[in-house]
Amino acid sequence: MSDAAATDARPLDLLTMGRSSIDLYANDMGVPFEDIGSFAAYVGGSPTNIAVGTKRLGLNSTVLTGVGDDKVGDFIETFLQREGIDTRHVVRKPGTRSTAVLLGIEEGRTPLVYYRATAPDVQLGIDDVIAANVASARALEISGTGLAQQPQAAATLFAAEEARRAGTTVFMDLDFRADQWHDPRAFGVMVRAALRNVDVAIGTEEEINAAMLTNPGDLVIRDQQVSAPEVRGDLEANVRALLAIPDGPEVLVVKRGSDGASIHRRGEETGTPVAGYPVEVMNVLGAGDAFASGFIYGRLQGWSWVRSAQLGNACGAIVVTRHGCANDMPSLEEVTSLVEQRGGFAP
Repeated sequence: MSDAAATDARPLDLLTMGRSSIDLYANDMGVPFEDIGSFAAYVGGSPTNIAVGTKRLGLNSTVLTGVGDDKVGDFIETFLQREGIDTRHVVRKPGTRSTAVLLGIEEGRTPLVYYRATAPDVQLGIDDVIAANVASARALEISGTGLAQQPQAAATLFAAEEARRAGTTVFMDLDFRADQWHDPRAFGVMVRAALRNVDVAIGTEEEINAAMLTNPGDLVIRDQQVSAPEVRGDLEANVRALLAIPDGPEVLVVKRGSDGASIHRRGEETGTPVAGYPVEVMNVLGAGDAFASGFIYGRLQGWSWVRSAQLGNACGAIVVTRHGCANDMPSLEEVTSLVEQRGGFAP
C-alpha cells in the first residue's frame, strides 16, 4: 500500500467482512470451566472487533456480516449502532441462529467453545458483497475463517478480487480457528488462494505455519484450547513461501504476542522487529484484533510500517488488560498515551 492511499477520498475508510457473535466470557477468573458461576456478555468475531477497534481510533469503518433473525442478532446490531457504525450490511439470514462463543479464563489457558452450527455469516454470498460496494472503501479486511465454508468462502474471494480491481487495499488476518475446518490443511489451501489478491497479511506464528501445513500431526490442540493451537513448522521458510505467492502480499506482519511484531517485506531476507509493551494480562483473546485495528489505522493515515505496528502493539497491550474484545477496544488517546509513556513513536 502506498502512502498515497492516505489521501484517498472514498466515503468509507474500512470495510471488514466475516463473522460476528455474542461473546460470553467467564466472570470467574482462574477457575476450571465447569466451575464458572456467571458470564459477561460482549460482542465479538474478528472482523467485527476490527471494525469497532478502527472506529474507536477514528476511522469511518463498517462490517459486512451475517446475523440470525433473533435476539442475539438484535444484541449485536444494537451494540454496533451505539458505536456509530453503519449497520446496513449487518445482513439478517433467515433460518440461522446468531453465533455464540463461550470463554473460560483459567490459570494459563483459555478454553473456547464455539456455537456455529447454523452460523449466519457462513451464508454471506456474492450478492451481499455486491451490495456492500467494496469499491467505496479505501481498504477491505478479510479473514481466514471466512474461507472455511461456502457460500462465504466464494464471497470472500470475490470481495478480494473486486477490491484489487478497484484499487482498494486488501488486508487479510489469517485468523486460524482449527475447529472450523474439516481438515486443517484446507486452511492453507484456501489462504494461499486468497493471498493472490491481498496487499498485507497479518498472522501469528502459529497461523503462518498453519498456512503451509501439510502434516496434520504438526497441529496440536490441548484441553479444547482451540483459540491458540500449537502448529509446528519452519516459520522463516513459511514466511518466505507466503511472500513468494504470485501477485500476493508485499508485506506479511507476524504477531508475536508480548514480544511485539515483525514486519517482513517481499524480497527482503529478514524482518524488522517492533517491540511490544509488556503488561499484566487478564485475557489474551482479542489482542490480535486490537493489533490489526491499530496497524490498519496507521497505514490508512499514511504512517510507516514500524510506526503502524507500534500503534498495533499498544492496542493489543491495552486490550489484554481488559475482559472483553470489541467492547474494550481502546481510543486513540489511550494508545497514544501508552506509546508516549514507553518511549514514543519511531521517527
